[in-house]
Amino acid sequence: MTAPVHQAERRHSPWLVLSVLCLGFFMILLDTTIVNIAIPAISDKLGASLSDILWILNSYVLVYAVLLITAGRLGDLYGPKRLFLIGLVIFMLASAACGFAQTPDQLIIFRVVQGIGGALLTPQTLSVLTVIFPPEKRGAAFGIWGATAGVATIAGPVVGGWLVTDFGWRWIFFVNLPVGAVALVGAAIVMPNLKLNRRHRLDWLGTVLVTAGLFLITFGLIEGQSHHWGPVWGAVTIIEIIGAGVAILVLFLFQQYAQRNGEPLIPFQIFKDRNFSIMNYVVMSIAFGMFGLFLPLTIFLQSVLGLTALQAGLTTAPMSLISMFVAPVAGRLADRIGGKWILFVGLSLFSAGMGILIASSHLGVTRWHLLPGLIVAGFGMGMTFAPLQTVAMMNVQPRMAGAASGVINTTRQLGGVLGFAAVGALLQAQLSAKLSAAAEQLSATLPQPQRSVFLAKFHDVATGNLDIGSTASGGTAGRDTLAAHVFGEGFVNAMRVTLWLPIVVLAVGALAVLLVKGRTWRTATPAAPDAEADKVPVG
Repeated sequence: MTAPVHQAERRHSPWLVLSVLCLGFFMILLDTTIVNIAIPAISDKLGASLSDILWILNSYVLVYAVLLITAGRLGDLYGPKRLFLIGLVIFMLASAACGFAQTPDQLIIFRVVQGIGGALLTPQTLSVLTVIFPPEKRGAAFGIWGATAGVATIAGPVVGGWLVTDFGWRWIFFVNLPVGAVALVGAAIVMPNLKLNRRHRLDWLGTVLVTAGLFLITFGLIEGQSHHWGPVWGAVTIIEIIGAGVAILVLFLFQQYAQRNGEPLIPFQIFKDRNFSIMNYVVMSIAFGMFGLFLPLTIFLQSVLGLTALQAGLTTAPMSLISMFVAPVAGRLADRIGGKWILFVGLSLFSAGMGILIASSHLGVTRWHLLPGLIVAGFGMGMTFAPLQTVAMMNVQPRMAGAASGVINTTRQLGGVLGFAAVGALLQAQLSAKLSAAAEQLSATLPQPQRSVFLAKFHDVATGNLDIGSTASGGTAGRDTLAAHVFGEGFVNAMRVTLWLPIVVLAVGALAVLLVKGRTWRTATPAAPDAEADKVPVG
């Protein structure tokens, strides 16, 4: 019988392998946050319209989300090292192309290719970590992996703001080249050449169905607000597109169940583990909460408090910085006592921190008033990454690690998309009501003709234009000040209501953790013969 992979393949320290994997993972995560800072510069230099900007932001996430499950399974079939290296090369080449783009359409196309590279790379990180680390040490490894997310969250806004200010927007993409080159060389040298399920074939019908279903749902969620959840192409509406995506995914599940004894894309046996199933909802709730928090908070910091993009990034940095240091500690604790209660406390603190943030958000505050809520949320966020991965992957067999990793990463991305769409829709509805009410109340002293124009401009803001300048254009200094006050008052009131949605989702996620079974490591149980036969160390 072939020796277990984590023994036969340990030619390099697993911690060294972890550092290389985290470097590639860092580059992918960095790209999800750094682009937001550069949007004004990209819009100005490339002449991009609002629709172009939305697709520059969303095309990457869209492709990334729909390909994660397929990429995880490909890693099982052809080896995670091969897929990791291919993903890195594609991502680096696409990043260079993004930096040289001359039109918005070119940038959108190259962002799609970036998404392909990122999707090929990401599932391989968790897959390899699950194999090379024994169960009793996975918590610490996942903690460092989770801390990487915290570093990327900090680095994106801060580094992005610096690059855009001093070098230009193209460097937010060029910065991926040296980082990717180091990760590429490191992975080629130290990453174990694992081969899992090599003699099996990919489920192409399942791949097409899951990709089409996820694409339609993700597309509908991203584009829903911009189309007012109505028609997109002729009589075809957003709701019908999402409904079609759900129907295709149901068909996909039936198709997978029909070949449950063969080689389905998503082995149903991984969902027999209650912990893995519960963690899929929990990871979705965390992503929902994070995306739901940052959307209104970013607008509040820049449009209400008047901070620059770099200042806004530095304001939220303490939350990510604390998370970065807490995550490895939480991982080691998860190794000792299990991840259930650490994860429960983490989600509870994350929810509490957002509640404190809501209470602290009002006109006249400085960014320092927001610090207590961000600190509490940072501790909570840091206590979720490692315990979640430890609980989710604890009982997953190594030969299914790629598929499991693809599923949970896809769930995370879809949770983020759903959070952005749901919170965005609720925020827009609240703005329509709160801004109109604030404008009616605070503009009562204006002469009637001026008041009518003033209210009409705020109606435009309430229906989607969040630029305060549009309400003050051509007005006197007094009306400009009044416009800023009305916008701030209305937005704060709208944000306070909106942020309760991600808090509720996170709270339900915390309650779901209570259903997790206690630690049930199977360290003494030998692997099944067929599982060991699938592990073929190469090189």
